[in-house]
Amino acid sequence: MATENKAKPSTVTNKGKKRKQYLPHNKAVKKKGAYPLRPGVQGFFITCDGGRERQAAHEALDVIDSFFEELVNGKDFGEEPAVLPNKPLNKKITFSYSDDEGDDDDDKGDGEGEEEGQEEVIKSNASKEIDASQESLTNKDLDHPTSDDACHGKVTEENSDNQKDGANIENQADNSEEPPEKKQCLETDTSKSATNEKEKSIDKLIEAELNELGDKSKRLFFNLDSGCNGVVFVQMRKRDGVPSPKDIVQHMMTSAASTRKHMSRFILRVLPVEVACYSSEEEITRAMKPLIEQYFPVETQNPRKFAVLYEARANSGIDRMKIINSVAKSVPAPHKVDLSNPDMTIVVEIVKTICLIGVVEKYKELAKYNLRQLTSPKQ
Repeated sequence: MATENKAKPSTVTNKGKKRKQYLPHNKAVKKKGAYPLRPGVQGFFITCDGGRERQAAHEALDVIDSFFEELVNGKDFGEEPAVLPNKPLNKKITFSYSDDEGDDDDDKGDGEGEEEGQEEVIKSNASKEIDASQESLTNKDLDHPTSDDACHGKVTEENSDNQKDGANIENQADNSEEPPEKKQCLETDTSKSATNEKEKSIDKLIEAELNELGDKSKRLFFNLDSGCNGVVFVQMRKRDGVPSPKDIVQHMMTSAASTRKHMSRFILRVLPVEVACYSSEEEITRAMKPLIEQYFPVETQNPRKFAVLYEARANSGIDRMKIINSVAKSVPAPHKVDLSNPDMTIVVEIVKTICLIGVVEKYKELAKYNLRQLTSPKQ
């Protein structure tokens, strides 16, 4: 009885905290899931319905990848496929000799016998032409063997004797030229080798693409864990000569507004993120300098009107007006603030301890970059 009443060993300590689980050889257990959101990344800030973050992340990867390929290849979204010129049309075909004509034999006139005679003459002439063509083909086949027979060594004895008699004449006439049968054989061999090389090259390209997709370090877009409900972040690796997140999102919204084609089920808003830093006033002003120099240059003849959009999630320790004033003061003098009709909008999104900053155009005209609202039918 004493042995039965012994307590089973558990992983919970006296203080109520769980002990760490360890693998053999003192290796800690790795947590599954995406990497957390961190400073120094760029990508896309996406909002979705609560509890649908996983589905929204999968949809966002597909949608962003498709618009990225359109920008790289220079294609327009919603382009209708061209009609093939050789496509058969639905036309009614009427035959000259049909079964219906047999019922109208009584209605025909006296000229029926003449038409039948003409038809018999045409048929006889056609049969004579076919017989003549067959005879000419058989004569040609006897005189000149086919390329397949020449390639496989199937040559008649008469042709071999003729070749022996005229060998000296052919050598004297042209020693450099090869017989046509040999040329045809060489052409077929070269075409077969070329097709085999093409197939091998295609297989290599497919294997390389599969390896690139399997390797996480070579992916251009991948999901990061934001840590907030209803928020998805898709990171984009920084590469030279590649469209920026702002260009991809701008192309996405303009095409959605023009076509109104349904693209996703779970995505609400998509905003570009070009700067990510810690959510403090000093870090934000320091990280925004290259972004301000790019979109708001000091020496310009066309000053732009701008506005600041601020929103915070899971962080109540930061003063809203301090952040807005610091961002507005970092923009140089020729550019002015206009909250009613801005040309550019500086987006500041704070998620826990990370601040995400981006610049967008036509924010109010494009339904505040709400993809669901842009693709909904007009009422």
